[in-house]
Amino acid sequence: MSEKPRLLILITLAETGGAQTSVSLLLPGLTGEFDVTVAAHGSGPVRDAARAAGVPFVHLEHMRRAISPWQDVLALLELVRLCRRLRPDIVHAHSSKAGALGRLAAALACVPVRIFTVHGWSFAAYSGLSGHLYLWVERRLRRVTNAVVCVAAASRDAGVAAGACRAERTVVIHNAVDVAAFASPPRVDGAARVVSIGRLAFPKDFGTLVEALAATRADYRAAFVGDGPLLQEVAAMILDRGLTERIDLLGNRGDVPDLLASADVFVLSSRSEAFPVSILEAMAAGLPVVATNVGGVAKSVVDGETGLLVPPGDSGALAAALDRLLKDDALRLRLGAAGRERARRYFDVAGFRRAHVELYRRELERCASATGSDGARLVSVAAGPGE
Repeated sequence: MSEKPRLLILITLAETGGAQTSVSLLLPGLTGEFDVTVAAHGSGPVRDAARAAGVPFVHLEHMRRAISPWQDVLALLELVRLCRRLRPDIVHAHSSKAGALGRLAAALACVPVRIFTVHGWSFAAYSGLSGHLYLWVERRLRRVTNAVVCVAAASRDAGVAAGACRAERTVVIHNAVDVAAFASPPRVDGAARVVSIGRLAFPKDFGTLVEALAATRADYRAAFVGDGPLLQEVAAMILDRGLTERIDLLGNRGDVPDLLASADVFVLSSRSEAFPVSILEAMAAGLPVVATNVGGVAKSVVDGETGLLVPPGDSGALAAALDRLLKDDALRLRLGAAGRERARRYFDVAGFRRAHVELYRRELERCASATGSDGARLVSVAAGPGE
């Protein structure tokens, strides 16, 4: 019987987030085919998902989201040691920091296959020096990357155009959702309620959403789910606009399906996105979506059919779209039902898992062919257990 390929999945933080949700959804579909280990800093949904799937979880002591030269060197050395100890056949890194340090560490440790999933290009999310620095790093890591996974075609196109990835080594695997976990009846009674889920950080542009809500009817209530560096700034803005009785800041929550079930409309006001998991979850819950038309959002939200799309940074258009849906029960329910069907048909988790297994096999086989006589073990593991 052939041994399973060894797969190390890296992500910067184990906390709540879209990238973390994708990793958590992926794990149950891998354990039959691969010997999987997950590594991240901290605790949270990723660690819980690893334990539920029977997958070892490694806490990365030095990994952090923020750029810190000394801390990043320590994190790199920690990852090199981990790779040398586990001797994975594949390192698959998610999120910007783990994506950069993980690929470099895997190359230094001579890991045969190095894959990076882009949940949103950092060089596109930030302007000025930070954006240029992120792009410089991606261009140099391109040569040690076997494959790049983009969660939307728009991300792939942006990466190729910027020189961050090679077209022939880039694939699109859309994010997914476990539709059955979000089944909920449509809600038509009670106060109109809007929910938004995301990290309180610059790319999500909660400020524009606050301005939009200030321009809507006083009986509309909203809940912001998430945490982040701009929490105090958003809270101050809510206070300044006199909206403390209408907008609840809930922080990170583990009961997202219940929160969505209690809402009427989901809204996302981002400046930039790749392919948001939060939108897929809202669609699975039967909610119509109001979102900015950025990145791959239009691939999930069909304007006028499953939700309404507005330009980024336009609080007036956002307010008008929210008002239109909250005033029209029939439209809201029709768009929500169509969104749930679209999520079930195109973005359910089974195809997402299958696409990753196929990618791993393909990259192992490609690497085995390239290494010639030295690739005997990779040929064996690429064939799969028991083959």
